[in-house]
Amino acid sequence: MHDHFHEQKNMERFTISLDNHLSKQFDDLIRARGYTNRSEAIRDLIREQLEIERQEKKHEGYCVATLSYIYDHHQSDLASRITSIQHSHHDLTLSSMHIHMDHDHCLEVTVLRGMIQDVTNFANQVIATRGVRHGKLYMVPVKITQEQLSPASLPHAHSNPLT
Repeated sequence: MHDHFHEQKNMERFTISLDNHLSKQFDDLIRARGYTNRSEAIRDLIREQLEIERQEKKHEGYCVATLSYIYDHHQSDLASRITSIQHSHHDLTLSSMHIHMDHDHCLEVTVLRGMIQDVTNFANQVIATRGVRHGKLYMVPVKITQEQLSPASLPHAHSNPLT
Protein backbone atom coordinates (compact mmCIF):
# COMPACT_ATOMS: atom_id res chain seq x y z
CA MET A 1 0.00 0.00 0.00
CA HIS A 2 1.26 3.48 -0.88
CA ASP A 3 2.01 5.50 2.24
CA HIS A 4 0.84 9.03 1.32
CA PHE A 5 1.74 10.44 4.75
CA HIS A 6 5.30 9.12 4.51
CA GLU A 7 5.66 10.64 1.03
CA GLN A 8 4.49 14.06 2.23
CA LYS A 9 6.91 13.94 5.15
CA ASN A 10 9.84 13.70 2.71
CA MET A 11 8.80 16.81 0.80
CA GLU A 12 10.65 20.10 0.97
CA ARG A 13 8.51 23.22 0.78
CA PHE A 14 9.54 26.45 -0.88
CA THR A 15 7.70 29.61 -1.84
CA ILE A 16 7.83 31.33 -5.20
CA SER A 17 6.50 34.71 -6.23
CA LEU A 18 4.89 35.33 -9.61
CA ASP A 19 3.44 38.53 -10.98
CA ASN A 20 -0.33 38.38 -11.51
CA HIS A 21 -0.11 38.00 -15.30
CA LEU A 22 2.35 35.08 -15.14
CA SER A 23 0.38 33.48 -12.32
CA LYS A 24 -2.85 33.59 -14.36
CA GLN A 25 -1.08 32.14 -17.43
CA PHE A 26 0.35 29.35 -15.29
CA ASP A 27 -3.04 28.59 -13.75
CA ASP A 28 -4.60 28.48 -17.24
CA LEU A 29 -1.84 26.11 -18.39
CA ILE A 30 -2.17 23.70 -15.48
CA ARG A 31 -5.96 23.68 -15.82
CA ALA A 32 -5.65 22.94 -19.55
CA ARG A 33 -3.25 20.07 -18.79
CA GLY A 34 -5.58 18.64 -16.13
CA TYR A 35 -3.53 19.31 -13.00
CA THR A 36 -5.47 19.71 -9.78
CA ASN A 37 -2.77 21.72 -8.00
CA ARG A 38 0.24 23.91 -8.69
CA SER A 39 2.70 21.72 -6.78
CA GLU A 40 2.40 18.71 -9.08
CA ALA A 41 2.62 20.96 -12.15
CA ILE A 42 5.79 22.60 -10.79
CA ARG A 43 7.28 19.17 -9.97
CA ASP A 44 6.64 17.98 -13.54
CA LEU A 45 8.15 21.16 -15.02
CA ILE A 46 11.25 20.70 -12.86
CA ARG A 47 11.55 17.01 -13.84
CA GLU A 48 11.18 17.93 -17.52
CA GLN A 49 13.90 20.58 -17.30
CA LEU A 50 16.24 18.26 -15.38
CA GLU A 51 15.85 15.62 -18.10
CA ILE A 52 16.54 18.17 -20.85
CA GLU A 53 19.69 19.29 -19.04
CA ARG A 54 20.81 15.70 -18.40
CA GLN A 55 20.35 14.75 -22.06
CA GLU A 56 22.19 17.85 -23.32
CA LYS A 57 25.18 17.24 -21.02
CA LYS A 58 25.86 13.57 -21.55
CA HIS A 59 24.81 10.52 -23.49
CA GLU A 60 25.89 7.97 -20.90
CA GLY A 61 23.74 5.55 -18.96
CA TYR A 62 20.46 3.88 -19.75
CA CYS A 63 17.02 5.11 -20.72
CA VAL A 64 13.52 4.02 -21.58
CA ALA A 65 12.08 5.89 -24.53
CA THR A 66 9.27 6.19 -27.00
CA LEU A 67 9.94 6.88 -30.65
CA SER A 68 6.95 7.95 -32.70
CA TYR A 69 6.83 8.77 -36.40
CA ILE A 70 4.49 8.90 -39.39
CA TYR A 71 5.22 7.61 -42.86
CA ASP A 72 3.46 7.02 -46.18
CA HIS A 73 3.23 3.26 -46.59
CA HIS A 74 2.90 3.64 -50.40
CA GLN A 75 6.41 5.10 -50.65
CA SER A 76 8.71 2.63 -52.36
CA ASP A 77 10.11 0.06 -49.88
CA LEU A 78 10.01 2.54 -46.95
CA ALA A 79 8.28 0.09 -44.59
CA SER A 80 10.87 -2.60 -45.32
CA ARG A 81 13.73 -0.11 -44.78
CA ILE A 82 12.27 0.86 -41.38
CA THR A 83 11.75 -2.80 -40.46
CA SER A 84 15.36 -3.54 -41.42
CA ILE A 85 16.60 -0.74 -39.12
CA GLN A 86 14.42 -2.11 -36.30
CA HIS A 87 15.73 -5.66 -36.77
CA SER A 88 19.33 -4.46 -36.69
CA HIS A 89 18.56 -2.88 -33.28
CA HIS A 90 16.19 -5.59 -31.98
CA ASP A 91 17.90 -5.55 -28.58
CA LEU A 92 16.58 -2.02 -27.92
CA THR A 93 12.92 -2.63 -28.80
CA LEU A 94 10.52 -3.61 -26.02
CA SER A 95 7.32 -3.16 -28.02
CA SER A 96 6.00 -1.53 -31.17
CA MET A 97 2.53 -0.37 -32.18
CA HIS A 98 1.48 0.25 -35.79
CA ILE A 99 -1.62 2.33 -36.56
CA HIS A 100 -3.19 2.84 -39.99
CA MET A 101 -4.17 6.53 -39.90
CA ASP A 102 -5.82 6.68 -43.34
CA HIS A 103 -5.37 5.09 -46.78
CA ASP A 104 -1.81 6.41 -47.08
CA HIS A 105 -0.28 7.13 -43.68
CA CYS A 106 0.87 4.95 -40.81
CA LEU A 107 1.84 5.96 -37.29
CA GLU A 108 4.33 3.81 -35.43
CA VAL A 109 5.24 4.07 -31.76
CA THR A 110 8.17 2.02 -30.51
CA VAL A 111 9.07 1.59 -26.85
CA LEU A 112 12.82 1.30 -26.37
CA ARG A 113 15.21 0.51 -23.53
CA GLY A 114 19.00 0.61 -23.66
CA MET A 115 22.06 2.81 -23.55
CA ILE A 116 21.15 6.46 -24.20
CA GLN A 117 23.64 6.73 -27.07
CA ASP A 118 22.33 3.54 -28.74
CA VAL A 119 18.68 4.64 -28.41
CA THR A 120 19.56 8.10 -29.76
CA ASN A 121 21.45 6.65 -32.71
CA PHE A 122 18.59 4.27 -33.52
CA ALA A 123 16.01 7.07 -33.33
CA ASN A 124 18.11 9.38 -35.50
CA GLN A 125 18.50 6.63 -38.09
CA VAL A 126 14.72 6.03 -38.25
CA ILE A 127 13.81 9.73 -38.23
CA ALA A 128 16.36 10.50 -40.97
CA THR A 129 15.00 7.77 -43.24
CA ARG A 130 13.63 9.39 -46.39
CA GLY A 131 9.82 9.42 -46.16
CA VAL A 132 9.58 9.42 -42.34
CA ARG A 133 7.77 12.50 -41.03
CA HIS A 134 7.00 13.91 -37.59
CA GLY A 135 9.63 11.76 -35.88
CA LYS A 136 9.99 12.42 -32.16
CA LEU A 137 12.04 10.70 -29.46
CA TYR A 138 11.09 11.06 -25.80
CA MET A 139 13.67 9.65 -23.37
CA VAL A 140 13.67 9.15 -19.62
CA PRO A 141 17.09 8.25 -18.16
CA VAL A 142 16.86 5.27 -15.82
CA LYS A 143 18.97 3.10 -13.58
CA ILE A 144 18.73 -0.53 -14.71
CA THR A 145 18.85 -3.20 -12.01
CA GLN A 146 18.57 -6.97 -12.40
CA GLU A 147 16.47 -9.11 -10.08
CA GLN A 148 16.11 -12.87 -9.88
CA LEU A 149 13.03 -13.97 -7.95
CA SER A 150 14.26 -17.52 -7.34
CA PRO A 151 17.25 -19.65 -8.35
CA ALA A 152 15.07 -21.34 -10.99
CA SER A 153 13.73 -18.11 -12.53
CA LEU A 154 15.35 -16.00 -15.18
CA PRO A 155 16.60 -12.56 -14.13
CA HIS A 156 14.52 -9.59 -15.22
CA ALA A 157 15.32 -5.90 -15.42
CA HIS A 158 13.85 -3.02 -13.45
CA SER A 159 14.06 0.49 -14.95
CA ASN A 160 13.98 3.13 -12.21
CA PRO A 161 13.60 6.78 -13.36
CA LEU A 162 16.45 9.01 -12.21
CA THR A 163 14.18 11.97 -11.41
